Order: sequence, then C-alpha cells, then structure tokens
Amino acid sequence: MDHIKVETKIGRENLIIEVGKMAKQANGSVCVQYGGTVVLVAAVCSKELREGIDFFPLTVEYQEKTYAAGKIPGGYFKREGRPSEKEILTARLIDRPIRPLFPKGFMNEVQIFSIVFSSDGENDSDIPAIIGASAALTISDIPFSGPIGAVKVGLVDDKFIANPTFKELENSALELVVVGFKDKIIMLEAGANEVSEDKMLEAIEFAQKHISETIALQEDLQKKVGKEKFEPELKVTQEGLYGKVRDLSVPELQKINSLPIEEQRKEALDILSKSIVEKLKAEDGALNDTDIKNALGKVEKEEIRKFILGKRTRVDGRKDTDIRTISCEVGILPRTHGSGLFTRGQTQSLSTTTLGTSQDEQRLDDLEGERFKSFMLHYNFPPFSVGEVRPARGPGRREIGHGALAERALKAVMPSNEEFPYTVRVVSDILESNGSSSMATVCAATLSLMDAGVPIKKPVVGIAMGLIKEDKDTMILTDIAGIEDHFGDMDFKITSTDSGITALQMDLKIDGIDIALIKKIVKQASPARDFILNKISEVIGKPREEVSEYAPKIISITINKEKIRDLIGPGGKVIKRIIKDTGATVEVEDDGKVSVSSDSQESITKAIEIIKGITGEAEIGTVYEGTVTRVMNFGAFCEIFPGKEGLVHVSEIADKFVKNVEDVIKVGDKVKVKLIKIDEMGRYNLSIKQAQVQE
Repeated sequence: MDHIKVETKIGRENLIIEVGKMAKQANGSVCVQYGGTVVLVAAVCSKELREGIDFFPLTVEYQEKTYAAGKIPGGYFKREGRPSEKEILTARLIDRPIRPLFPKGFMNEVQIFSIVFSSDGENDSDIPAIIGASAALTISDIPFSGPIGAVKVGLVDDKFIANPTFKELENSALELVVVGFKDKIIMLEAGANEVSEDKMLEAIEFAQKHISETIALQEDLQKKVGKEKFEPELKVTQEGLYGKVRDLSVPELQKINSLPIEEQRKEALDILSKSIVEKLKAEDGALNDTDIKNALGKVEKEEIRKFILGKRTRVDGRKDTDIRTISCEVGILPRTHGSGLFTRGQTQSLSTTTLGTSQDEQRLDDLEGERFKSFMLHYNFPPFSVGEVRPARGPGRREIGHGALAERALKAVMPSNEEFPYTVRVVSDILESNGSSSMATVCAATLSLMDAGVPIKKPVVGIAMGLIKEDKDTMILTDIAGIEDHFGDMDFKITSTDSGITALQMDLKIDGIDIALIKKIVKQASPARDFILNKISEVIGKPREEVSEYAPKIISITINKEKIRDLIGPGGKVIKRIIKDTGATVEVEDDGKVSVSSDSQESITKAIEIIKGITGEAEIGTVYEGTVTRVMNFGAFCEIFPGKEGLVHVSEIADKFVKNVEDVIKVGDKVKVKLIKIDEMGRYNLSIKQAQVQE
C-alpha cells in the first residue's frame, strides 16, 4: 500500500490521517495526528465466525505509552502495567459508537487496538483514537456502516471551542464528546458545570459541523485506499425454527408481558423457554438449546416492542413519562461519615461517604502529568443485585464507566479545597438492579454527601431515558427498566441540579438519531429530574452543619511563606516534634497553607497554637509558656516555640537574689515567661518574675 496522507483543520489544529506506513498486516490501520499528539489505530477481524456465542465479539484496547510524553514508567519493572482508569474510559468511548454499526448476526471476532505514540501535553488523544477506529474500519475490508466523526466541545467565556486543550478545559463550563454521522448523533458523553438545556443542545449542534468535516476526510481516504468489504457469514435464526418458536410462544408471551412484577415475568419466561426447548428437541434432535433460546429471544424482543408501541404502555404498566416509586433515606449506617439509600422501583443504591485528609488524595500519573484527586466516586455491582451467582473479580470496565459518570455528575457541585479541606470518597454499592443503577448512584451519593456534612452547592439527581423506534413510530420512555434497556434502542442518562445539566451520556443500538429527537428527550427528562429533586429535599434539604463525630477534624490556616522553613525546621525536626507532642497531623503547602487534622479538637487547637507561635511575630510584653532546655550559671534558656529559645537571666528568675540557678529551676520545667526584649541580633530576653507579676 502506498503512503497516503489526508488532512483538514478542526479547531486550531490540523487533523491528519496517514496510511501505508505502519501496521500493514492489519485489515486496516491508520495514524491520526492532532497537534503533537499521534495515535496508531489498527482493526483486525477473524476470517470465520466464532461458534457457540450469541453476541458480537468486539474488543477494544487503548494504550498510552509513557514514552509518548517523554517519561519512564515508575515502579520496579519500569514498563506499563494494567490499564489506567483513563485508558479504560477511552476504550469505552471508542467501543460504544462503533458497536451498533456492524451487521446484525456478524459473529467474527473484531479487535480495535489503539496506541498513543506521541502526546504534546495539550491535546487529548481520545478524539483522535475514536476517529482512528472509524477510519481504520472504513478503509478495511471489515463490514462496517461508517465512517463516523467525533469532536470534543468546550465552553469558555460563553463561546464554544472545538477540541479544547487540557488548559482550556480547566476553565471550561463544559466537556462534551459528540460522535455521529453528518446528520445524526450516535453517542454523547458530557460533564458540565450546570449548563442549561438550551446551551447543551447548542453545543451538540456546534459539534455536528465538525463531525461532518472529519467524515469527509475519511471518505476522501476511503476513495484512495479503501478495500472492498467482504461478505460475512451472518448468524441468523432459521426461518423454519423462528416460525415454530413464534407459533409456540406468542400467546404465552402476550400474557407474560402483562405481568407487572419482573420476578413473575422471569419465572414465567423460564418455564416457557424450557417447555419450548423440550418440545422442539423432541421433534428434531439436531436442534440445540442455544439456537432455540436465541429464536425465542428474537420473538420476545419483537413482542415487547410491539406491546409498548401498540398499547402506548410499558410492560410494568407505566405510561411513557411515569417514574417508579422512589424512597430516600440518610444516616442509616451508624459509624460511616455519611450514608444514603436511594431506591427507585427495583433499583437500589447504598452510598457511603468517607472523609479523609490530603494524605488520602489519589495520585494520578498519566500523559498529562502528575495530578491529585481529592474527590473519588467508586461504583460496585455485586452479582446478587440481579439474583445471579458469579465470581467477584473486582471492578470491570462497566463498573469503572458507571463510577466515572456519577463522579462527573457530582464534580460540578463539590466544594473547593479552600472551602472544605477534606479528601472525599463516595462508594455506591448496588443492592438491587432493574435499570439505571448509575443514575440511582448519583441520587444516593447526593444523599450521603449531604448526610456527611459535605457542603455541596446543590443536590444532583439523574434519570435514564429510553427509546423504542420502529420506522416513524417512536416512543420516548422516562426512567427505563432493565427490560426496556435490553430490548430498546437507547440509553440516555442525564443529571442536573435545579439550575442546569452536570452530566450527560447517550448510547444507541441503532445507527443514530437527529437533533430534533434529542431535544424531545431532554425536554421529557426535565420534569422527572424536578420530581426526584423534590423527593430528596423532603428527606434532607441541605448538607448537615457539622461533619460526623467519627470523621477527622481539619482546620486550615495560612502562614507567611517566609516562615515555612521555620515551621518545618532542619530535616523536618520542628514539624515532627509538633506532630509527636500534639498527636495532630500537620501538612504544609508551598503557598503557605497549613492543614492540621486530628480526631481530637484539643490536639488541633494545641498544634495551631504552636504553629502560630512559630510562624507569627513574637511580641514584646506577651507571656508565653516555656520549657527549660538548658541551665547555666548566669541563667536558663527556655523554649517558647519549637526551635525558638530565649534567655532568662539569673536576675529575671525571681524577685529575690538567686545564688544557684539549679536550686530554683531545672531542665524540663514548664514555666511562664514574659518576652521583655528582642536584641539587635534577634535574640529573645525573657523574664519569669515579670510574667508572675503580670499574671
């Protein structure tokens, strides 16, 4: 293949796609460059379909090489290890929009492999990786209904920016990823600082223009180097088997779809499935269980969609805008710093908040550089939540993704470190799941944060919207249940305060929807969000005034930066002694901010007094409590602050003649002393007898 390069300007930088130089044994491969950031993306497909499965075996890998930013990995082995959270989330960003664009019944294994080769520290590699995946598939012989385009949108000073830099995103009210075709959107991912619905929709429309430009670039590339698509062997249900299963199941499915409780439907479906498998296998021993169950699943999907669209009623009896029963509780766990239980129908999240010090911050070291996170939200999905038995392997990509979405939703309302100098960790354990556990997590996390006394600016809630679309017949569903997510066409999640949107995520199983339909979905979600906000405010209207008695107490003060050296002391001697003497933890930052934390308020008060003494200016005439450190024949030295001593001359020890100093005071004695003079060399002259008189 000849080396080909195409490029166009998107935002401030040129988007460059190259083929024919690297990874030429893949079905399709491209290098995508934006600024100084370069990503290689390769697409590979197996030659034959994979037997014994009922899902499309697509895997997406995304790797950030530290050499891309001129770094050597930390750790003993000095090489990249397990995927970081950023790598997992970016792999999901690539996977979600391309997955619906392969043929139905396509069961050949497909792998998309993205590697960041160069990072300029300004432009993120996620958008080039998405575009690269589309371009690699488009020029390959793999069946794919692309190309698709992608762009990130920022909002700075009320102006939209295409593909903003990391620095611009720090001041942006919005970070929105939009993926789609020239006239349709297939995926949305956003975090926002209470952006209005109208502004969010404007941002999506702004993105559409740049998406069209990236698609045109790929189409140009396809004309030059694109391969002819191969005709895959599609795994489809045999017409004869489908007809038999349909005849045996439809009357019973219509009854099952009228059952209001999910467990009843599951039990009835299991009984129906077993009876059909037994009957058909008895008639034809060549049939296998998987094919029969797949045929039944196809019929079930058709009947449920027909039921919903025909009756304009959902399987559980709700209308399109109805929300399931909601209950909220706070403070249900006695020793956690904060807890909230949010239940919506058969979806339930138990959220706990834990407060820590800056020592508990999460250290992130990626291509952007070293960063620290003081707010973390972790999501867990144990198998019992859906009545299943399976091994507990730790968080997977789904858990990481759901946690990141909920964290993004709440980030906009979290207090600054100056307002609330705690590290905050929220954990959501899903105890029951029947649709939209990530949005339940947002609501439960809001409850637990307020219960913990975290001064969030406003409560945040979330709702998941669904869609059933057959040609022009469309029904938008508020608060989707699991069955509607499984058999429906869309999962649209939106979170907000009473002032605006904080996060948004849309995934489709169809090949895109237009802006007009997105507007209808956002509008229908608004009353639902207001309803949930009212439910939460009935239980806890605002954050508690005080943090839990079991949480560490933290007080921050600011000292003169010139005094930091005095506070730390040579080799950390002074600050270590304060920590040892008071039992409090003392942390000093370069800007002069000092945080003092302890479970005991008394320890904090004592430590702050010492710190103020060391870093403040000693005042003549002030009485201090000192410790005798040395006794000489001419007087005694007393330490009034760690590392700061003064001399009590023998004439200032008592109001009578003192012949032998050690007859009056000894090393280690605690004495009240008055600062009576600071000489030209900055030395302190102290007096015990004048301190006694003053008292």
